Amino acid sequence: MALLTHLLVCTFGMGSWVAINGLWVELPLLVTELPEGWYLPSYLTVIIQLANVSPLLVTLLHHFRPGCVPEVPLIFAVLGVGTVTCTLFAFLWNVTSWIQGSQHSITFMVLTFFLALVDCTSSVTFLPFMSRLSTHYLTTFFVGEGLSGLLPALVALAQGSGLTTCVNVTETSYTTSNPNTIGKTNTPQGNNSTLGPGLTGTAPSTGHLESSYLPANFPPLVFFLLLSFMMACCLVAFFLLQRHPGPWKTSTKDLLDSQVTLHSIRPLEEDLGPPGPGDSNKGQEHLEEETPDHHPARLLLIYVLVAFVNALTNGVLPSVQTYSCLPYGPVAYHLSATLSSMANPLACFFSMFLSNRSLLFLGVLTVFGTGFGAYNMAMAVMSPCPLMQGHWSGEVLIVASWVLFTGCLSYVKVMLGMILRDRSRSALLWCGAAVQLGSLLGALLMFPLVNVWQVFKSADFCSLQCPT
Repeated sequence: MALLTHLLVCTFGMGSWVAINGLWVELPLLVTELPEGWYLPSYLTVIIQLANVSPLLVTLLHHFRPGCVPEVPLIFAVLGVGTVTCTLFAFLWNVTSWIQGSQHSITFMVLTFFLALVDCTSSVTFLPFMSRLSTHYLTTFFVGEGLSGLLPALVALAQGSGLTTCVNVTETSYTTSNPNTIGKTNTPQGNNSTLGPGLTGTAPSTGHLESSYLPANFPPLVFFLLLSFMMACCLVAFFLLQRHPGPWKTSTKDLLDSQVTLHSIRPLEEDLGPPGPGDSNKGQEHLEEETPDHHPARLLLIYVLVAFVNALTNGVLPSVQTYSCLPYGPVAYHLSATLSSMANPLACFFSMFLSNRSLLFLGVLTVFGTGFGAYNMAMAVMSPCPLMQGHWSGEVLIVASWVLFTGCLSYVKVMLGMILRDRSRSALLWCGAAVQLGSLLGALLMFPLVNVWQVFKSADFCSLQCPT
């Protein structure tokens, strides 16, 4: 039964961000089809941040009107809306509308807003719900949350979205029967077919490499249906968790023999009667040892770390991953995206066996993770000619840096969540609010840098020429 509960919790946790993560990994294919083109990610960033109004409202209601928000029905509504929206995406993602003389993907953007509402609201509803279960189930929940990025990435990798190849193109200048008309045509090198009627002769041709998108193995329709199936699995898992009585019987006490909660200490003292000489001091010392220290300054530091780590992992670095990886080639980019997504659940799984809640240790690990993130950011700033561009060692280093960045900070997020879970259910709700606040600040910081001031430069990988 414990194994079944872990499986249900993991599937439930996957529903937290699987929809938006799936949308982001599909963007390389969507931008070639929708009229917004490469401006589409900047639109989505703004839409997703607007959806933060939902977790803000839930947090304020919890603070000023405790108990007025029905937690379980709200989670059912969130997962239901996510499932329906992903299904609508499958059939309506390419519907466009004419606005002010040009086509826009209004339907796509409206559906994106509803998906963002689902995932942003999950941060302040799923974690408080997990406070009902025993502590070690929270780690399983974070494993599922990591899978919300891994599974869509694997599906996109199988789909082949965004993969490119270099095509040798010959540019030929020619003259027509009209002496006042000169034109150019791009033909594959070695193609000796006629260029068309009216040609009187050709000039010497020049060849160059251009990137060409490879056709996807299956269309976005199939991808979004698979995404809808994942959301439906999360909905079913939550329903079964409600029907399964096992976790609730053990949620008031920690199942680890080395820890004792207040729920089990107080009945034990009542059964044994008044303490004997010296027992009172021993009991007090034991209680102080097992009860976490939650001074206001320490609690504030935890929330600051939560916000900072999520700002980096959800807002700052994802905005520049293409700039830091694509100069090394499409293979380096796809390996970075896929393996870093795998590092998230692996870090959560690792924390189940080697957990360390020391704030000093977590602070040092945050510094290491931030260092890897700084390297990734530096390569993005140097785009399109970062260090060791064109050499295999540069590709290996950028992939390893992204994996270690994600792995280190994912472990920190899990440990901070477990510390706050031991404090109270309310602490987990504010943890979700700190997650969203950090993600919002990170995205708002990067949006003008990427889209307004254009600090980061892109270039076609096939035609890129960097100084050696």
